[in-house]
Amino acid sequence: MSPDSRPSKFPTLAPYFRDCLSASDLNELNIEIIRNTLYKAYLEDFDNFIATEIGGPTYDNMHRILAFEADRRTINITINSFGTELSKEQRARLFPTIGNLFPVGNNMLARADEMEQVKAVCEYVSEYRHFFDAATTAAAATGGNRAAGGANGQAGGEDPTSAIAATLEDRFFATEVHLNKLTFLQQFQYSVFFSYFKLKEHEIRSITWIVECIAQDARDRIQDFIPIF
Repeated sequence: MSPDSRPSKFPTLAPYFRDCLSASDLNELNIEIIRNTLYKAYLEDFDNFIATEIGGPTYDNMHRILAFEADRRTINITINSFGTELSKEQRARLFPTIGNLFPVGNNMLARADEMEQVKAVCEYVSEYRHFFDAATTAAAATGGNRAAGGANGQAGGEDPTSAIAATLEDRFFATEVHLNKLTFLQQFQYSVFFSYFKLKEHEIRSITWIVECIAQDARDRIQDFIPIF
């Protein structure tokens, strides 16, 4: 989607759908492609909007959060595309063009065929270097049965890739919480409003997890949520 066709002030979602949706696209695979294409455009435009319209410490904080979210989506898209009909060219087009992995890491992930290659790419980013080691260890210790994000339902199954991906999501959520908490340590900037709602979303996710544990008589796993404070 060209920048000129996107709204500069985000008045409507229509321009985002115009270039990536048709009636023939409404099948299970394409719905995921559309969803990720829209989120890619949102991240890129949001980052550009803050840089050009606000700037300053607000941008410093928000760019750090949005860059991490872009990297998280890039990694998740790569892992989730293994064994699917999504081509490597289609996968590459879904990657946001911001973040610590862009552009070299994105190019390498676009060609990845297995989890070890994803891990190798993340080794180049110091913030993500320990993610896969922790995820592999935790997945092995729990047999891949830990909940993704501590609140997204149970991480299924016996597939090692699924187990690592689910535990990796825990690391992503913990990092997201940390980055949003950091915005409250700086004065005279607007990113605290964004972070407040993001932390509220995480709080709701954690409460939902606790309720589900009680309802399913799995009280020994109540503490598996990611605490905010």
